[in-house]
Amino acid sequence: MIKETTSNIKILFNKIKQIEIRCFLSNDNDTFDSYLEFHAGAGGGGGKGMKVVTKEDEFENLFLTAKTEAKKFFGNDEVYIEKFFQNPRHIEVQVLSGKNRTVHLHERDCSIQRRHQKLIEETPSPLLNDQIRKDLFEKTVKMVSQIGYEGAGTVEFIFEDGKFYFLEMNTRIQVEHPVTEVVTGIDLIKEQIWIAYDGNTALKQEDIKPRGHAIECRINAEDVSKNFQPSPGEITMCHQPSGFRTRVDGAIFQGYKVTPYYDSMICKVICHGRNRTEAIQRMRRSLDEFVIEGIKTTIDIHKILLNHKKFLNSDFNVSWLDKEKLL
Repeated sequence: MIKETTSNIKILFNKIKQIEIRCFLSNDNDTFDSYLEFHAGAGGGGGKGMKVVTKEDEFENLFLTAKTEAKKFFGNDEVYIEKFFQNPRHIEVQVLSGKNRTVHLHERDCSIQRRHQKLIEETPSPLLNDQIRKDLFEKTVKMVSQIGYEGAGTVEFIFEDGKFYFLEMNTRIQVEHPVTEVVTGIDLIKEQIWIAYDGNTALKQEDIKPRGHAIECRINAEDVSKNFQPSPGEITMCHQPSGFRTRVDGAIFQGYKVTPYYDSMICKVICHGRNRTEAIQRMRRSLDEFVIEGIKTTIDIHKILLNHKKFLNSDFNVSWLDKEKLL
């Protein structure tokens, strides 16, 4: 919870004062063109319902659209407004917290996204230096400890121009947790259950010593050539990758039927290497081995991404795939 002060909270536009929408701004300039905002459903997540406002006369229409989408997706039409970042990276910190202490399990970089949906996650972030990382971990642990949180959680941040901005905390295990597990050797599910049972975390910060680099690719049942349209159906052939430091999380098999009723992710491929270069090489090999027939998947787009110069140089942000056509 951020304490409300007159210096950092303003009511946006008299015409919507009655719904008490409040905005946290990074400056004290009252002109609209000095900042950008986006809307997101207060009752949900997953990047759904987000709208970017660049002009004041767009605000009312986009605000009402965001409310409608929030009601449709989450059953709650409340929205919140915050500063919009034009070239951000998405960095998150994994924590385990009990009554006795809070520990961090280092960061994950989740900046390869399409329409705010994560596609590739990795740890450690190739963007951060040791000093920035140390400052981020200290502040994250302090925050989580002070609110008395218990369990596994992920604190998400926007990183832009050398500064971190708190985004949200997910009070659960996340899809991308395996990359943290393989570099730390710690079973996050086991630790989460232990905290729920005992109330304390069994880990100390000095117990957590990450090694190497890990990358995860989310494999979705989608037709990339048709704007990532869902591709339900029966899997007629399924050959999954295997080998040293290669992990596949999922429950698909030959004859498995992918329905149109749920999220399109069908599995995840996680590869671990001594460094980022080795992890990328191992992931490329794993994706080449992965054969799924009967439905369309995102395997090929991952192959393109892992060979792209911008990915190899870590020269991207969360908007990269929305702005640049790779197929």
